[in-house]
Amino acid sequence: MKKTTLKITGMSCAHCVNKIETALQSLQGVENAKVNLKKGTVKVKFDETIQTLGTLAVAVQEVGYEVESTK
Repeated sequence: MKKTTLKITGMSCAHCVNKIETALQSLQGVENAKVNLKKGTVKVKFDETIQTLGTLAVAVQEVGYEVESTK
C-alpha cells in the first residue's frame, strides 16, 4: 500500500470533505481517504498496482475540486 497527500483547493465545509472522501474511497484499491479541511489536504492510502496519482486527482476533479499538488 502506498500513502500520499494531495493538496486540494476549493474546499470550505464538511460537505466538501464528505464529497471528496466518498469519491476517493469509492475507487477500487483505495483503502482510506482522510481530508484535513484546515490544511486543505487529503491523505490517501491506496494500492498503487490498481490506482495512480492521476486517477486519484481525476476523482477529486470530477466532484468539483482542484488538486493543486501531490507528494
